[in-house]
Amino acid sequence: MTFRNRALSPAELDRFGAELDDLRKRTVATLGQRDANYIRSIVAWVRWTEVAGRGLLYLGAFSLLFAPALLWPACVLGALILGLSKILENMELGHNVIHGQYDWMRDPHLDGKTYEWDIVGTADNWRHTHNFRHHTYTNVRGLDDDIGYGLLRIFPEQRWRAYYLMQPVIAVVFALLFEWGVAIQNLKLGRWIHGKVSHRQMWRMFKPVGRKMARQIVKDYVVFPALAGPFFLPVLLGNVVANIIRNLWTYTIIFCGHFTAEAETFPKDCVRNESRGHWYLRQLRGSSNISGGWLIDVLSGNLSHQIEHHFYPDVPANRYAAMAVEVREICKRYGQHYNTGSLPKQFGQVVWRIVRHAFPSRPRRVAPLVAASEAA
Repeated sequence: MTFRNRALSPAELDRFGAELDDLRKRTVATLGQRDANYIRSIVAWVRWTEVAGRGLLYLGAFSLLFAPALLWPACVLGALILGLSKILENMELGHNVIHGQYDWMRDPHLDGKTYEWDIVGTADNWRHTHNFRHHTYTNVRGLDDDIGYGLLRIFPEQRWRAYYLMQPVIAVVFALLFEWGVAIQNLKLGRWIHGKVSHRQMWRMFKPVGRKMARQIVKDYVVFPALAGPFFLPVLLGNVVANIIRNLWTYTIIFCGHFTAEAETFPKDCVRNESRGHWYLRQLRGSSNISGGWLIDVLSGNLSHQIEHHFYPDVPANRYAAMAVEVREICKRYGQHYNTGSLPKQFGQVVWRIVRHAFPSRPRRVAPLVAASEAA
């Protein structure tokens, strides 16, 4: 494989980290009313698109009484708009608020420690599996549970087993039910199945997850459809479709941010005595951006700037586009590849990885993080 990254000396790593730290410091110093207005506008968009989407579903349902021709147009549009609301809430609002990006506002509704989002998984579990484990040990094999989510072999460095032959099918099912996969991720069901966790321990861990699942099921699939009375079916189906739309989109964005052809994984020993510059470099090489402009940025929760998000997870994501200009320039000066591409290109690479590594494959050769002469 042709190396696209230059190995850095320890001194260069220190300067690399210092420049990126300085960018964060300068950005945080300018946070203020503009950022507060932005996230509150997202809250409003989430609220009113949900009202519009659910309203159209009811219009479609009750149109059976007076204008049956409205049924499909109203319900399809309603499901799409409700799906948009759920995407915005999940990606640009929930994900970013839970990271603590807006804790500085002291708004109890935007508190990263208490915010609960509109999916079946609990925010508390996400804070552990995502905010802590994934962002601390990004793409470190055996420490980052997001590498394949325990279901998929995405990288050749993962040990191959025969059941991975089924992963192209498993990946599609996982995409459709992505929020459910996220919900049970922290339970580590494999340990329970193999007897490493007792039934009592598993039940204790599952109870808060089960309560959240029940609440979401009742809300989307019982209460809102029941409000339509005998015309509940279009509303029920609209809620199912909206959740699937959100699941597919979230899966696509997250996988494009981590599992493209140029993304790397790392052994556990790479985090021993890891310097700040070394940490930034690992985040860079394990991340992928998506080009596409403002609309992709908002709909992805600005995870279209996955590199910047991995660098600065607690900085308001609406700042990533501006920060990316300087991040890219810093990477260029230090001879580091800045992985970005269109959504079709990045997702195409993800699909290729899923299919290719369902079969046995050999680990790749990648550029060392630290220059060999210095590392010795």
